[in-house]
Amino acid sequence: MAKFVLTSPVITVATVDLSDHIASVSLNETRAEVPTTAFGDSAVTRIAGLGDNSITLSFHEDFVASEVHQTIYPLIGSTTSVTVKPVNTTTSSANPVFSMTVLVTEWPVLNGAVGDLATADVTWPVSGVITKTTA
Repeated sequence: MAKFVLTSPVITVATVDLSDHIASVSLNETRAEVPTTAFGDSAVTRIAGLGDNSITLSFHEDFVASEVHQTIYPLIGSTTSVTVKPVNTTTSSANPVFSMTVLVTEWPVLNGAVGDLATADVTWPVSGVITKTTA
């Protein structure tokens, strides 16, 4: 896949496809910075430490059965699976699926003002590693 405009990702939470209720996604992989500087070094040296990954999602709230609220609300305080695929086509090296277990640490039950779209913006920490599948 070459450069592309993000228009049709597939995002599942607890195996429920909520793609049509998500306005944005940001999957972040980070590593702790571990200093290794020793006596005699003339500059700071470092190695990568443990990963501390997260996913940020912006949902359009929906209270209908099998949709956003009824899928996520029961998961608050527990872990669940999340998958993200950049484009709604066949999984390949150019369109991988990223799978992870997240800790559902927050859920804004209702968010918005008069006349606004009801939304829920969350950032959940990944528990463990993010797995990339290409087939």
